[in-house]
Amino acid sequence: MLKRISVLDQSPIHDGKGESSGLHDTLTLAKLCDQAGYHRYWCAEHHATPGYASPCPEMMAAHVACHTEHIKAGTGGVMLTHYSPFKVAETFRVLEALHPGRIDLGIGRAPGGNGYAHAALAAPRQTISAEYYPEQSAELVAYLRGTLPAKHPFKKVNIEPNNAGCPDIWMLGSSGGSSVLAGQLGTGFALALFIGTHERNSSIINAYKRAFVPSESMNKPEALIAVAAITADTEEEAKFIAASHVYWKVQAFRHGVREPLHPPEKALALKKQLSLSEQAYFDETMNTYLLGNADDCVTQMNELADDFGVEEVMIVNVTYGFEPRQRTYMELAGSFNRTKR
Repeated sequence: MLKRISVLDQSPIHDGKGESSGLHDTLTLAKLCDQAGYHRYWCAEHHATPGYASPCPEMMAAHVACHTEHIKAGTGGVMLTHYSPFKVAETFRVLEALHPGRIDLGIGRAPGGNGYAHAALAAPRQTISAEYYPEQSAELVAYLRGTLPAKHPFKKVNIEPNNAGCPDIWMLGSSGGSSVLAGQLGTGFALALFIGTHERNSSIINAYKRAFVPSESMNKPEALIAVAAITADTEEEAKFIAASHVYWKVQAFRHGVREPLHPPEKALALKKQLSLSEQAYFDETMNTYLLGNADDCVTQMNELADDFGVEEVMIVNVTYGFEPRQRTYMELAGSFNRTKR
């Protein structure tokens, strides 16, 4: 049963404006979503990625927390292979001390950028392979929960401020591997249905729940699904608006090309120049979005929540203009609040 709706903000740069405008739009949207009753507001991490403005989700989460009153602020997520688990733990211990009970630490294993950005983040050291992500994740969780093994080389190193609580820790993933790891570490799990076009089902969430090991900071499994959604008066209008982001995904995932978002009419014109297989991928990607009027989208969100056995749906929305994003989030909140079961 759907009980909560939340936001994943990738800080897109709207209308071809300068990069910093995407950061200001994030804050504007966060304030609106706080007033509209959204439960969480997570900021994403992208490096050297035209079209997206935020490489520092922890800074954006802090900014959001400072300028909102009720909504939980967090990261969706910190791409852990770039960083020291100790440093991430320090950062989020400080955030939790400043905003007790309102901070979420979402982590992921993806690089959040191309290979050059990955190498630049690691320089002058070598990059850390994703195969070490489980080890890094376990260490980060142990730092924050004070559960490092007695023989750990950094057991005596304090995470300051040591009297602050532990933020809620979430693991992001789009497959079963991350879900089982999240369960074993006793963190929350966010399943990204907006990534890729492959079909997923409740078995991923069920695997997480079966693997879950409770802790003092999270005594029962908590899972959510994240979906892409755009509202408009009609499904066709919503598809038109979505074309900007769908074309961006085709270029990024089929060719490794990351460029600023195009206006919808240009994106649709460029679609005609794609190969038949690329056009098919465009259509498959479009079909992963929830599109239409707000009531129809909320109905689909309720159905997905029931299908996956979760109580929370997180919405990601990337559009060329800022107004359609505001409209989507406000309309979805209005419909959800009217039709709560």
